[in-house]
Amino acid sequence: MKSMKLRGTHGGLNLLLEPGDTAHNVSRTLENQAAQLATSVTIEISGDTHPDALEAAMQGVRAAGGTLGRVRAPRVTVNASTSTDADQARAQAQALLEAQTVILAHTVRAGFRGEYKGSVVVLGDVNPGAELIAGGDVIVTGALRGVAHAGYGGYENAIVWARPIASPQIRIGDAMARSPEGSSNMRRMEGNERTERAYLKGGMIVIDTK
Repeated sequence: MKSMKLRGTHGGLNLLLEPGDTAHNVSRTLENQAAQLATSVTIEISGDTHPDALEAAMQGVRAAGGTLGRVRAPRVTVNASTSTDADQARAQAQALLEAQTVILAHTVRAGFRGEYKGSVVVLGDVNPGAELIAGGDVIVTGALRGVAHAGYGGYENAIVWARPIASPQIRIGDAMARSPEGSSNMRRMEGNERTERAYLKGGMIVIDTK
C-alpha cells in the first residue's frame, strides 16, 4: 500500500496524500511525526484520495499545533501563449496563495450559494441546487451535483475536482460546460466514485477520469 509523503518546503511542510492512504494509516503516521507538523502545512491530493484520509490529515495537523495552508488537488500544466499571459497567470497564482482556503466540513445542500476569494474544499457532497464560486479551485471529496465555478475572475489554471463531477454546469475562468439536455446526472453516478478533474485546455473544459 502506498503511504502519504511529508517534505519540507520554503514556506513550511507539504503533505501528499496518495491513492490507498486510509484514515488509520494517515493518523498513525502523523502521530509519529507530530513534532514536524507545528508549522504551516499544505495538503496535496494525488489521484483517487479517499475523503476520510483527507479529513484525518487535517485533524492530525490541527492536533499537532500546525496550521493548514492550502488543500490542493492534482495540478495540470497549460503553457501560456505569450509572456503577458504568463505574467498574468503568475500574478493570479500569487494572489490565490495569499487568499484563504475555505473548508466546508459538511455536505452542501440545495439553496446554498458560496463565494470565495481563494479555493474551497467540501468534505462531502454538493447537492443539486447548490452553487460554489471560487477564485481558485473547487475541491469536493464527494459527488459534485450542483453548479461550480472555479477560477472566477479569469484564473484559467484553476481546476474542479470531485468524486465524480455530475454537475449540470461547471465553469472555469470564462469557459463553461453543460451536461447534454435530457441526460441524468443521478444515473451517471450509479456505482461511480472515481475521481474526476476538470481543467482548461485550449480554452475548452476537459474532464479527466482517474
